[in-house]
Amino acid sequence: MDLYLLRHAIADLRDPVKYPDDSLRPLTKAGKEKFQRICSGIQRLHITFDLVVSSPYTRARQTAEIFCEEMKIKKDRLIFSDNLTPFGDPQKLFEEVSAQYPNITSLVFVGHEPYLSELIGALVCGNAAVSITLKKGGFCCLTLSQLDFATYATLEWLLTPAQMIAMS
Repeated sequence: MDLYLLRHAIADLRDPVKYPDDSLRPLTKAGKEKFQRICSGIQRLHITFDLVVSSPYTRARQTAEIFCEEMKIKKDRLIFSDNLTPFGDPQKLFEEVSAQYPNITSLVFVGHEPYLSELIGALVCGNAAVSITLKKGGFCCLTLSQLDFATYATLEWLLTPAQMIAMS
């Protein structure tokens, strides 16, 4: 199966006065516009996606919604999981998704750093501390034999926003 990891686009700066609850921090207007250009590059890859699972945090949710709109993914193929938040549990995330959607072959997780790069490290080499940089709006493809957190994955590619915009 193909597992795609997508970091949320550029969001407002952390501000404990404006956003006492960091989960409410939205994407900036420029972040939304840049991410739409990123999606144009992703479209050139001619990939189809069975399911998009997003963190419910505002910035990730907005990124996932733009992604689904640009990729023409039906709204019922977008779900949210607290296990994709910065404090989520990747083992539970995998169990949750594989129990509800056992036959998917192409899955997108939309989330945050350092969670996503730690997930890449854990899946590719069994070490969440491996140094991987997934920029805001960055997109990564892993292949796994099955959706199981105990299974090793192969890193197929990791694209920066600049690369995807250049592809568009």
